Formats: sequence, structure tokens, C-alpha cells
Amino acid sequence: MLSDDELALLQAIQSRGSLSRAAQLLGKAPSTVSHAARQLEARFDALLFDRRRYRMQLTPAGQLLAQESARLAQDVSRLTRRVRQVAGGWEDRLWIVTDEILEFETLLPVIRAFDALNSGVLLRVTHEVLNGTWEALRDGRADLVIGATNAPPGIPDLRWTELGVMDWVFAVSPRHPLAKASEPLEQDQLLPYRAVVVADTARGLDSRSFGVAGGQATLAVPGMRAKILAQREGLGVGWLPRQRVQSLLKRGELVERCMAAPRDPNRLYVGWRGSHPGRALDWWLEQLRQPRLAKKLLQGVDVWNR
Repeated sequence: MLSDDELALLQAIQSRGSLSRAAQLLGKAPSTVSHAARQLEARFDALLFDRRRYRMQLTPAGQLLAQESARLAQDVSRLTRRVRQVAGGWEDRLWIVTDEILEFETLLPVIRAFDALNSGVLLRVTHEVLNGTWEALRDGRADLVIGATNAPPGIPDLRWTELGVMDWVFAVSPRHPLAKASEPLEQDQLLPYRAVVVADTARGLDSRSFGVAGGQATLAVPGMRAKILAQREGLGVGWLPRQRVQSLLKRGELVERCMAAPRDPNRLYVGWRGSHPGRALDWWLEQLRQPRLAKKLLQGVDVWNR
């Protein structure tokens, strides 16, 4: 590892092409710079400067030393900032996992407000589906989960709070046979038609699905937006978050159907591990406890009205 003065010497000679001009840049006598250059070569037992030409240049060994030393200096600077950051109570990084039922766009203003803190905390935001969200917290793939469905499972040191309630609507394409069927629809009337489902991402916990009749064919899609698109195109039927399809229902691109057995609203949760405290986690929890933000998360972004 080079000192700051040694790195500055290499960079000055590389940019100015002579000892005298490098000395002028550094504000030192040429003899002082020349002595420092020879000491550096002796230290590494390598020829670092090509003095054979009119313009003094770094040898390949000198270039490597300059590049790697600059990189190491940056790494040390970043490490120093991170150490001070963690010593000040901030986490090194915060991994947030949202249930796919929530729109990522609703988090953008919160992320922007967090950035304004200049905490240095690295954010990572990913999503899971159904029990996969809780599983991410259990397995250490999340520090904070937002919008988790189903009752909180047994996880050591689990802390949780309710985010709110999401309402559902059974909706089909106006071109689908069920669009004109007499209401209320019975569950057995759905059996001949394919259900569109968002696949549970749980690996270890029991995977789950909602609103599917036993023996009914399914089309598993990667997310709620894909599910809405598939049902709008008549590729299947199923329950959709009411707030996220209001404009499609209003324009008639989806048709609401009354079911004999309505689906109960889903209660959504925020979860975290009490054994992993930190200022970033505390800040996010404070935001999520605000009713206004919770309402926005549950309502989502009406991307279909653009």
C-alpha cells in the first residue's frame, strides 16, 4: 500500500512526463522528487519509471502499482466510511422484501426520502409471493418484509405489525364465458375454466394458493401485474386486488362477477427480526406506521389508467 505522497508522485509523473514538471505540480524541489522516485523503486525492487525517452513515463510495473494503489485507496476510504457508519448505529445494508401483491412504485417516494438522510446504508429491494415473503425473513434473506400475507409464522425474535387490509374482486374479461353467466356464481361453475394464479415462492414453508377450486386448471404467472394482464386478455379467471383494477373495471376491460362465496379481505403485515436492530430499520418502521403511507401501499399505483 502506498502513502498518499507516493501515490501523488506516481500520478504527477504520469500526467506531467518529467521530474521537473512533476516537482512543480507537487510544490517540491526536483531533487526531492527524484530521490523519492528512486526510494520507491528500491522499496519494490522494480523499475517503475522509464527514463530513456524525452518524456518520462511509468513502466508497465509502475502503471500497475499506480492503478492498484489508487483502487486500494478508494477501498480503504469506503471501508472507513462504512465502519464509521456502523459505529454510528446505521446498518451496512438493509434488505427489504415486499410481497409481490404490492406495487414497487409506491415505495419510490420512501426510498427517495431515505436517500436524503445520506446514511450510507445500501438498500436492496426484492419481492416474494405469499409464504415466500415470511420465509425470506426466516432464512436471513430479508431484514424487513412489507405486505406479507397470512398470519405471522413461528420465527425466532419475530416482530410484526399490521399494515392494513386488501379487498378482492372476482373479475373476468368481457369476452370470457363467465362474463354473462347468471349470478351469483357457485364455486363448481369455475371448474371448467382455468384460474390465473401468482405462484407461491416459498421453498421450505408450505406453499399456498387462494381462490382455486379443487381440480381446477391453473395458469401460474410471475406476478400480480401479469395476473391482471392475463385475466384482461381472457386467459383465465380469478380474484384481483380491487384497488389495482378500478380503472379496468370502470372501462369495462374487466367485468366484476358476484360470487356466492365471497373472498374475505387479506390482512397484510410488516415483519422484522427483533435481534437485528439498526437506525435504518427503525426509520423504515416509523414510515410504515404512518396511516397515509400504509393506505398508499394498499391502494397501489393505477398503471392501467396511464
